[in-house]
Amino acid sequence: MFPHPSLADDDGLLAIGGDLSVERLLLAYQHGIFPWFSDETPILWYAPHERFVLDPKEFKITKSMRQLIRNPYFHMAYNTAFSEVIHRCATTERKGQQGTWITTDMQEAYIRLHKLGYAHSIETYNENGLLVGGLYGIQIGSIFCGESMFSDVSNASKLALVYLCQQFNFELIDCQIHSEHLASLGAKFISGSAYYELLQKEKAEPFAI
Repeated sequence: MFPHPSLADDDGLLAIGGDLSVERLLLAYQHGIFPWFSDETPILWYAPHERFVLDPKEFKITKSMRQLIRNPYFHMAYNTAFSEVIHRCATTERKGQQGTWITTDMQEAYIRLHKLGYAHSIETYNENGLLVGGLYGIQIGSIFCGESMFSDVSNASKLALVYLCQQFNFELIDCQIHSEHLASLGAKFISGSAYYELLQKEKAEPFAI
């Protein structure tokens, strides 16, 4: 069992240790808790007191993005390359960030969740069938808990997010932590307690989105 999310430190740190078993991960996400650590630390579990979320109905699509959506150069898909998407999220270099929190153990744990129907990926392919962007996350009922995304070409990960918002009936996408990029698309803060209450109405079940 985890401590109640309201007991997290100011930075959101709630618990240390445990494992990345399917049962523990599902219990964590059901209560608004997620793992975030590196190879140099033990497993750290976070439950931020403010949650950065996106309502798919409020997703802001610019005129240029609408044109990009219609561009035949890109092809969208889901759950066709989960292992590759999470690996690319782990290995893509990011400005101002050294290393990755998506460790090998983390990748293996989420691949297990995917095989059981709890974790999903969205893929962006180019006209030659090459994977150029994508995202992955965990589904808790009508809430999609986004974990990470990558993009090899401009806007490829944004297209994956558009696809996630438009093609599935999610009520909310949990972005976990603030970013200017997601804020520009309509993401906003809600209290951790409000997010926790929303989760209690949902159930972690395997889905084929």
